[in-house]
Amino acid sequence: MNQRISLFVISLLVVLLISLGGAAHVLQAQESTSKPVATPAPSSTVSPSPAASASPQAVPAAQPSPKVIAIQGHLELDDIIEVDLEHFAEWAAQNNPTKLVPYINGRAVRGDYPEEIHASRGHLQFHLQITPENKDVWVDLLGEPHGLRKLVAFSVGPEDKAQFDSVFDKKNEILLTVISPTYGVIALLVVLFTLILFIWLARTTNLIREPGECPVPKKLRPYNLGRTQMAFWFFLLYMSYLVIWLVTAALDTITASLLGLMGISAGTALSEALIDSGKIDATTNQMTELTAEKQSLEQTLADLQSQVDALNAKASSTPEDLAGRDDLSKQLQDGRTRLAQINQQIQSLTRPASATVSQGFLRDILSDFSGYSFHRFQIFAWTIVLGIMFVSSVYNNLTMPEFSATLLGLMGISSGTYIGFKFPEKK
Repeated sequence: MNQRISLFVISLLVVLLISLGGAAHVLQAQESTSKPVATPAPSSTVSPSPAASASPQAVPAAQPSPKVIAIQGHLELDDIIEVDLEHFAEWAAQNNPTKLVPYINGRAVRGDYPEEIHASRGHLQFHLQITPENKDVWVDLLGEPHGLRKLVAFSVGPEDKAQFDSVFDKKNEILLTVISPTYGVIALLVVLFTLILFIWLARTTNLIREPGECPVPKKLRPYNLGRTQMAFWFFLLYMSYLVIWLVTAALDTITASLLGLMGISAGTALSEALIDSGKIDATTNQMTELTAEKQSLEQTLADLQSQVDALNAKASSTPEDLAGRDDLSKQLQDGRTRLAQINQQIQSLTRPASATVSQGFLRDILSDFSGYSFHRFQIFAWTIVLGIMFVSSVYNNLTMPEFSATLLGLMGISSGTYIGFKFPEKK
């Protein structure tokens, strides 16, 4: 009986194992039929699962680049502008916005950092100024002006990297103000008024002419080279200073070499005036002395002639009368000889009327009593050459020129030569 029980238990275990095996096979078959099959996407890249995206090895999403979309204010040197950018807050969260600078025509205006930053609103504020770092950029932008305004491309970007995208690109440029129209018109009126007043005074008065009254009625004295040169440099410096101030708002633009040049010009005019004044005084004194001597001699000759006539009127002459008449005749002859000399000296000191009247601007400044003079032409030519260099520097570089010591020395030699030749000139 025990043997039967053992066989029954073994048979039950075998049946149970067979049943469990069949159930496992059925479950595996059901799982294989119910599980979906993954098909590849059209592209070779398979989208990561949420678990994979949480992995440290996942690539972050690309950050949108800022873009300039608007500008408020006038794009003008020494003015304040407000720039609006999209996607600026995202960029500022991971970068330093304090080192952003304006870009004009693709060139970074270095050192001109924003004065105010509002990243949440995508807003920047710049005060456009000239600094040592960006002076060359502003000179290239504002130099050689052809009008009050010019079209430029504008953007913003890091100082040491590429600029941001902008709606104000080469296809949609914005106006850059070179000279403020209001101040430009006012300055133009001031310059025109001053220039017209100067020309009128120069033509109708002795402003840049030889001093003194003209002996010919309704005529004017000749133009003076020294005074003309001084007026030339004054107007160049005056108008250049005004133009540079209008464009760059700079006030300290007078260079040391310009002070030297103005000193040479003023010294030439002053030396010329002193020489001419000394000559006039000497001539006047000499003329006074000669005139007084002439008048006295004429009176003496008249008395001598009366005495000779009285002796000749006598019916009979004694030997004493004859001796006295001969002595009077000799005195009369000597007096007339001296009178002739005095008249000749007076004539040499008296310039002809044509020499004291203007013969035209160029003839007046290039000629003296003997005609056209090279020393006058030399100083005139060097003044024109340096004037052209002056205007070119102001127009192209918006700066006063810095003349070398050699050029100033050359100008000084020309002025000294002119002053040296002034001494023998007649007045």
